[in-house]
Amino acid sequence: MGIENQRIVNAEIRAFELSEPGKHHFFGYYNKQIWDLTGSRVLALQCDFPSKDLQPSDVASVGYFDLTNGNKFKKLSETTSWNWQMGAQLQWLEATQCRDIIFNIRRPLNDGGLYPGFGSRVVNVETGEAREYNVPVYVVAPSSEWAICVDYRRYNATHPTIGYVDELEPVELALAPSDDGMHILDLASGETKLVLSLADLNTNQPVASMDGAIHWISHPEIAQDSKRILFLHRWTKRIEDEFCWLHRLYSVNPDGTDLCLLECSDHPIPQLDDAYDADANSVFDYEKSEYQISHPTWVNPKEIMVWGPHKGEIHYNLYTDRSDRVEFIGTQVLTENGHMTYSPNGRFILSDTYPDDATSVRTLFIYDTHTGARYDIGRFWTDPNLGKVNRCDLHPRWRRDGRAVCIDSIHTEARNLYLIEVGDMLDQIQAEGDKA
Repeated sequence: MGIENQRIVNAEIRAFELSEPGKHHFFGYYNKQIWDLTGSRVLALQCDFPSKDLQPSDVASVGYFDLTNGNKFKKLSETTSWNWQMGAQLQWLEATQCRDIIFNIRRPLNDGGLYPGFGSRVVNVETGEAREYNVPVYVVAPSSEWAICVDYRRYNATHPTIGYVDELEPVELALAPSDDGMHILDLASGETKLVLSLADLNTNQPVASMDGAIHWISHPEIAQDSKRILFLHRWTKRIEDEFCWLHRLYSVNPDGTDLCLLECSDHPIPQLDDAYDADANSVFDYEKSEYQISHPTWVNPKEIMVWGPHKGEIHYNLYTDRSDRVEFIGTQVLTENGHMTYSPNGRFILSDTYPDDATSVRTLFIYDTHTGARYDIGRFWTDPNLGKVNRCDLHPRWRRDGRAVCIDSIHTEARNLYLIEVGDMLDQIQAEGDKA
């Protein structure tokens, strides 16, 4: 598997900052589209500080940069339900021709919602008209008809990097409840339905390590035709140490049927020994683990890309949904975990690395699936003192036409967005590749 004679080419190009003086800006995760249909509006959150341990009262402004009006930030709303890694799950509603956005908010604890205290809001970018749901969203289907909902309170206990700081006192969570897991929100009616419970996952092809472990669903993503969902099922007996987490990659229909187990990373965990010192690990050690399944994304409605182990090796892997077919991608040059997505034309992979241990530099790169060449297009320093929760990953994202990318970065000690034009470079790469 893979392409012979793979190589790395250094080709740094200029990044253009999107920012306003005295403020800090970011978007969050890597596989949501932040440009509107015209390419003139770029979604972002704005805050008064570049990093800190967030409190329930910390406010982020929700809006977009107007690329046709001096790159000015247009504020549309505010939220106190956000984190540094995924923001407020801000995203366009595609079916409205990107006239509406949706994002998570806090609501009264007594509003009768599925997860008290958390909800979501839709805002029209032209009129400012807004409506709310009493449930938070993770991702909206491309059809804009429904959204996946998960428990951010459970995240705050199991995976605080992607949780929301809670106003309530911590409570002991059920390990694998039958009344929680993946809910589907009907955006027209506002009704929610549990389609897959954690109890379902705990009893589906169980392994011994699940006994006495706490479970959660992570990173659900919806295929481009809105007909299939991928997600990670995670469980552990020691929440505080990620080396003790175990993972399975699944796909499923939106109604919970046709559940398909694609990969399982169950493995021995010496870290469970009482003598093991979890504090001896650095911030990014686990991101470089040989057992982690992470950053799944739909390539198309039939294929899924993920960083993870398969048959004793760990690579960028391409899975064919509802089959046992797995292909290793770029084995010689894609050698560490990153946030990866395919270009709109399907030829290139955009991704990044975690900070180098010695230099604290993250590398942004593009991989050509036709030639096997990797092009390193930028290097961005990050503060090594940032922790797991308030770090700033590059989280690179394609523009809809595949000719520009956007990243979050903190290399100037301010957290801001950066646009990088890559169209001319990709044209040259394709021309040279076609000649070869």
